[in-house]
Amino acid sequence: MNVTIPLTLIKILSDGSIHSCEQLAKLLSIKLSCINEHIHILREWGIEVNTITSNSIQLTRKMDLLDYERIYGLVRRGNIIVKQVINSTNQYLIEHIDQLSSGDACVAEYQTAGRGRRGQYWASPFGCNLYLSLYWHLRQGSTAAMGLSLVTAIVIAETLNKLNSSNIKVKWPNDLYFNKKKLAGILIEMIGKITYPAHVAIGIGLNIAMSRNYEANINQGWINLEQTGIRIERSLIAGQIILALRYELVQFEKYGLVPFIKRWLALDTFLHKKIRLHIGNHLEVGIMKGIDEHGFILLDQNGEIVSYTCGVISLQKDNYNN
Repeated sequence: MNVTIPLTLIKILSDGSIHSCEQLAKLLSIKLSCINEHIHILREWGIEVNTITSNSIQLTRKMDLLDYERIYGLVRRGNIIVKQVINSTNQYLIEHIDQLSSGDACVAEYQTAGRGRRGQYWASPFGCNLYLSLYWHLRQGSTAAMGLSLVTAIVIAETLNKLNSSNIKVKWPNDLYFNKKKLAGILIEMIGKITYPAHVAIGIGLNIAMSRNYEANINQGWINLEQTGIRIERSLIAGQIILALRYELVQFEKYGLVPFIKRWLALDTFLHKKIRLHIGNHLEVGIMKGIDEHGFILLDQNGEIVSYTCGVISLQKDNYNN
């Protein structure tokens, strides 16, 4: 499908003003009768287009479009790929690995096949969130991948908190939370064979202004930055996260996870709370005590500190009001 006209239409409508369909048809050099076809595409991409009159439309909100110059002006080196429509930012890196250097990043307005951990669906409406992937040549190999997701979570949380003096937290092993709801997720994917060193795509999905219309498609509580009162341009967030990741991942390669543990503990949303750890069909319960030098979760179980390598954690019910 040729997306040139829909993308041009988005750019015109992004100012949030009311536009007449006749004016839009002239600007797009198309017949007036074709306007509805392109409006339909915008709605399929998750953009809320309101019909104001029989001959005029307006977006529900002004759209903050990604700006390559703004992002690159912050990071100042390496490749920054900004895509309007893409299957997945991680998939793009995987398919173009031979053209990438460590620290190169891909950012997109819209993903047609966004994915989360364990292949789960990731809602990716156009221009609402941040979909960002960064390629890293991990010298420690695939065994360090767990630590990589934790460092990435720390970097995103600290970056957002510095930008807006907020209180965003991390949740083991790869989520960010605000007010007990999911704000962002991280997907670490190995590229090619599991080798030493390893090629890794670090995928980040951050909810910024996604509509509640997507609630039925998401199987957990979630929140976006705008709901918290935080309004930061997406290009600034993208640039600052890329910049911070490039620095902190070098530190991780030099010194491992140990220097990051204290920072994790300061951000851990479940620290010292009773949690449930689901490992397949098996359940463990204990008091969250943070992470060890390998990135494994630590639980206090009857006075004994036990580490676990994997699983999904949730609060024990008697913690919900704490």
